Amino acid sequence: MSRLDRTDRPYDIVLFGATGFVGTLTAQYLAAHAPEGLRWAIAGRDGKKLELLREALPGGAEVGLLEADVSDPASLRRLAEHARVVATTVGPYVTYGEELVAACADTGADCLDLTGEPEFVDRVYVRYDARARETGSRLVHACGFDSVPHDLGVYFTVQQLPAGVPLTVDGFVTVDAAFSGGTFASALTQFSRGRQMWAAARDRARHEPRLVGRRAQAPTGAPRFAKEVGAWALPLPTIDPQIVRRSAKALERYGPDFRYRHYAAVRHLPVAVGGVAALGALATAAQLPPARRWLSERLKPGDGPSPQKRAKSWFSVRFVGEGGGRRVFTEVAGGDPGYDETAKMFAESALSLAFDDLPPTAGQVTTAVAMGDALIERLRRAGITFRVAATR
Repeated sequence: MSRLDRTDRPYDIVLFGATGFVGTLTAQYLAAHAPEGLRWAIAGRDGKKLELLREALPGGAEVGLLEADVSDPASLRRLAEHARVVATTVGPYVTYGEELVAACADTGADCLDLTGEPEFVDRVYVRYDARARETGSRLVHACGFDSVPHDLGVYFTVQQLPAGVPLTVDGFVTVDAAFSGGTFASALTQFSRGRQMWAAARDRARHEPRLVGRRAQAPTGAPRFAKEVGAWALPLPTIDPQIVRRSAKALERYGPDFRYRHYAAVRHLPVAVGGVAALGALATAAQLPPARRWLSERLKPGDGPSPQKRAKSWFSVRFVGEGGGRRVFTEVAGGDPGYDETAKMFAESALSLAFDDLPPTAGQVTTAVAMGDALIERLRRAGITFRVAATR
């Protein structure tokens, strides 16, 4: 790893896609919580919208403005050359994300995003991990509700357990919140690309070094009633277990034999059954272009829940960890997961990459590997709970 010199770049952080729903929330968070001396800019394809956003931000006169378009690779390279850290909200990432990652990997800029798309993450690893390692670029995916609470929650739980022994962790997610148009669009895209997703996963497996002397697994659990949390546990088909597994592969603290399972926790059986049926119907409809177009018109990118709805939203992820004769119950919890807290997680991740004293990493890395304790402490100060509920 030989990090390219980035000290003379004009911006510590550039937020790309700043005028979208989550982008605007992130810009507002950065404006309200920016440390003294932060050099940052908002970026996107529509200069007029960027100007309006900048005018609405506290201290907006100090915020830079860069125009760039995902269809213009030269503009993305200029953006990357201007930043130490590029934070992008422009998705679906499998459609719009690759050229920016390529520019960051080539110029040594750190790149973080909000993707929950396994195909995109696997494609990035195969195509850009090696170059990012050469330049010192850190490519950190899933820096919002996918997958910060789960990745850092497991990391936090592992630290409460004995070292050097086999460990198991189960995560149980409970959420009361609404989707935005961008999140819905990404989900539809992912459901419609099953074959491409599996092909990308196989390609990654061929390129990724095998773990020697240790084992890290994230199998899909079976639906069950989980007495440990008093709820029905339904396997969640999200990127989160994959991210956790990659953290476990990279960090020896997870022990010689690690296993993680990821569930939605639902109190009432009829609700659980209905949720499974709805998810299946959505996945089926996404395979049919007319149905997919009809669904995409119902909730468009840029749409999102009102401030009143977000104020009432919340999330809780409870973890049960076991190993070495010890059992621990932990929790990560906060407010509106998809938007207010995602903007907070995303902004604090960018600030951590820009300013914290972090382990020397490069290439495609997870939040736990790249930022770990530093990001947990940032999020705690920002109001997100990381706590040990009980030990046995």
